[in-house]
Amino acid sequence: MRLVAAVTFVRHPRVADAYRGVCYGRADVPLGPEGIAESLAIAERLAREPFRRVVCSGAARTLALARRVCELTGLGLAIEPALLERDFGAWELRTWDDIHAEVGDAMNGLIDAPEAYRRPGGETTHQLRDRAMGWYERRPTDGPVLVVAHGGPIAAIRGTLAGRSAREWLDLIPPPGGVVSL
Repeated sequence: MRLVAAVTFVRHPRVADAYRGVCYGRADVPLGPEGIAESLAIAERLAREPFRRVVCSGAARTLALARRVCELTGLGLAIEPALLERDFGAWELRTWDDIHAEVGDAMNGLIDAPEAYRRPGGETTHQLRDRAMGWYERRPTDGPVLVVAHGGPIAAIRGTLAGRSAREWLDLIPPPGGVVSL
């Protein structure tokens, strides 16, 4: 048997092309054909690992991969909303260019003022961190866990555990379909 980390995170594969350049944090956007194909390939590889549990955020873009791993392994799937992507509030489903045209460099508040900056109706970076870390602190510990989630929560958990500032979390976001073990 291979040894795997206590928690292995996978960022969902690529979303449909219609959402490139769009702020879709909490919005439930679908995978594109490439993302679906990536999900199947990633699931085949992950199904060979000795995971005890499979967890995903419940967003459509995480479900395809998580469900396929469960089909291949016979494991059950736990949905964990605490692992959903950041809530961008009023920015959801708008292009990043339009958002920047409206608020300019104030967008940098996401990383420069993580405790206070929020979009109307959205959450701060620290609220995202607290939500994701809340799951991590109560995660199952009876064996290796596979988590299919989003870049924001994955980076927040990794950055918090490493003692890094929110500005440094950008470097901790895995690419679509990327796998990170803790």
